[in-house]
Amino acid sequence: MSTKSLISLFVLASGWAAGPVDPTWMRRHVPDIAAKDGYRSLFEGERVMRSVVRYGEAAGPVAEGVYPGEERIYVVLEGTGEVIYEGRKKPLRAGDFFYCAPGTRHGLQGEKLRTVVMGFKAAVGEIPAELPLANLDEVKKQTVAGHPPTVLYQLMIGDAHSKRDRLAVAQTVTSLYVMEFEPGGTNAPHHHEEEEEIYYLLDGRGEMAAGSGADGVIGKYASRAGDAFFFRMNCTVGFYNESAPGSKARILAVRSRLARR
Repeated sequence: MSTKSLISLFVLASGWAAGPVDPTWMRRHVPDIAAKDGYRSLFEGERVMRSVVRYGEAAGPVAEGVYPGEERIYVVLEGTGEVIYEGRKKPLRAGDFFYCAPGTRHGLQGEKLRTVVMGFKAAVGEIPAELPLANLDEVKKQTVAGHPPTVLYQLMIGDAHSKRDRLAVAQTVTSLYVMEFEPGGTNAPHHHEEEEEIYYLLDGRGEMAAGSGADGVIGKYASRAGDAFFFRMNCTVGFYNESAPGSKARILAVRSRLARR
């Protein structure tokens, strides 16, 4: 056997010994996930995740607690109830979204609430005296520069330096937003070199684009309401709405990255 062949075999063997390859992206269909105490864990404890701690959906109350190394974001999809924030109660309704800084004591009450629960790595800092909360009805729909006009964005939460988001409060989260697609609309496949991203298809159906970067292999995957996708850093991400007249699709999206050292 030639020296070149021996080297190739050694490289292959070394790669195999290194263990499994982390996925470029992950997919979950929410109704298929078994709930534990009313909570469906979609993305949690995966080695590939760098800034995301958890992402799931809660049906009903969320126990009051404190999370020192985690900033949390909640989006109320359905129902009414209350959030307990540092011992004070505030009413909740569908469309509400709010931010809890690391170390905040908080919880949710309401048997008919359906809420997206997100957690991201962050350092303990100042806890706002008042709960940063808003409703989607207060957030205008707009196009975003660099993206096709067939998608309207509602820019909900950004980091503390944001000038465009309804709430500029986060550390690790760079953007939480809803995209509304026209029939045949797309946000055009793209990637973010230093950010992780999660898409949750709230309404509609179409094709999700996912792959290994702008110059890598891009796949298209038939998707329907209830599908959630995690995209690692530099992964190609995008969505194509179906083109039938009247076809609308909405995606709840969040991007995050660890602070630069």
